[in-house]
Amino acid sequence: MRKKKISASLEDYLETIYEIILEKQGVKAVEISRRLGVSRSSVTEALKNLAEKKLVNYRRYDVISLTQAGEIVAKKVHHRHKVLYDFFTQILGLENEEAQENACKVEHVISEDVLKRLISFIEFNKKFHCQDHNYLEEFKAFHEEAGKK
Repeated sequence: MRKKKISASLEDYLETIYEIILEKQGVKAVEISRRLGVSRSSVTEALKNLAEKKLVNYRRYDVISLTQAGEIVAKKVHHRHKVLYDFFTQILGLENEEAQENACKVEHVISEDVLKRLISFIEFNKKFHCQDHNYLEEFKAFHEEAGKK
């Protein structure tokens, strides 16, 4: 059976539900609405859609939970976001807000192969980064100089 791809918007809902569960154990629609900055009616429609896809357990006015399949998808999205955010902040030196914004966009389109290569690069960087030769600082200076031209 082929997996059906879900939209970036629905992935964001799953990731948000997962993050709230990590923080509070339970999720209400109003919390999702606040976290994503969307209307309650948008949340309700998304939850109905996710429930139809058997990714969440949802009933009006009840606590929302992820199904096993929903948790798998949510964890993958969360992991992609974290890897991208870490790369953008630790390697490229982006500020938190810009890194978050870009990680949220890229997490939906990055291929598994590119993600694996990115993780390998991050691990390589950690392993072979020398304290006495900080090439990341040199990269940042190089980038700033190139931006002035």
